[in-house]
Amino acid sequence: MRATSDLLDEIRSLIAAHARSDLRTSIDGLLLSKVTTAPPDHSLTEPLLVVMAQGGKRLLLGDEVFEYRAGQCLVVSATLPVTGHFLDASPQSPALGVGLVLRPTAIAPLLLEAPIGRWSRTTAGPPAIATGEVGPDLLDAVARMLRLLDHPADAPVLAPLIEREILWRLLTGPHGGMIRQIGLADSGLSHVSRAIRWVRDNYAEPLRISDLAELTGMSPSAFHRHFRAVTTMSPLQFQKRIRLQEARSLLVAHPGDVAGVGHLVGYDSPSQFNREYRRLFGAPPGHDATRLRADTGPRGIPHLP
Repeated sequence: MRATSDLLDEIRSLIAAHARSDLRTSIDGLLLSKVTTAPPDHSLTEPLLVVMAQGGKRLLLGDEVFEYRAGQCLVVSATLPVTGHFLDASPQSPALGVGLVLRPTAIAPLLLEAPIGRWSRTTAGPPAIATGEVGPDLLDAVARMLRLLDHPADAPVLAPLIEREILWRLLTGPHGGMIRQIGLADSGLSHVSRAIRWVRDNYAEPLRISDLAELTGMSPSAFHRHFRAVTTMSPLQFQKRIRLQEARSLLVAHPGDVAGVGHLVGYDSPSQFNREYRRLFGAPPGHDATRLRADTGPRGIPHLP
């Protein structure tokens, strides 16, 4: 097998050649990111494997900080609101990353063959974000997946096989517990994900722990424990983050209606909305909206987490 440094060099070249502004590629579920400037970005993740080939990124989830750099990976197993900041990114040396969407339907069949992990269906499971080193076998599979971008006729047949290999490397590696939780239909993560989807889709509605617990089939105390284990936040903190990130998106289109946007995302108190918005984004809503509208650059470009 080729040396890790050689594989990273090849991955950098392929990302640089094929990265687009919308992250997408011709291979379903394969995402590429090329970032030259590094303002903080606030986004919702999805279950992903991200391998950093150049530069790095620091993520904030609740009060937890996660950092990964070239030759390291990020694994995300749930939809989560995160704040990210790219490290060492410039026009001369952009941050380069490759992402693979982690699909339960692709992971579930592999569970029958994978060794039993430490996380069972009944445990709260590992947190939904982790970082670590990329082993040479996994890095080699990622490089082979990227090569298919230069051979589109081969991709429909070979990409699913390489995706299966990548998922197998993850299942049998240090993050196997997280990946297993994605594939299990009745895991603690799958139950919490139902609540996450409800909050994401109904963020402006009042949140009742008892209703979310019923939705997930757990007792309120068990639900609260599982939810915090996955997201590092309480359900109310999670809802607040979703509300504020949605408000920020709305303010770009409606910068003069701060109170209206606050009410639309679920805030009855304008002063509370202003206070919590400023605490998260570093500026009052009106000022932040003006800055966002004036900034036609990277804030409008999607990034890998």
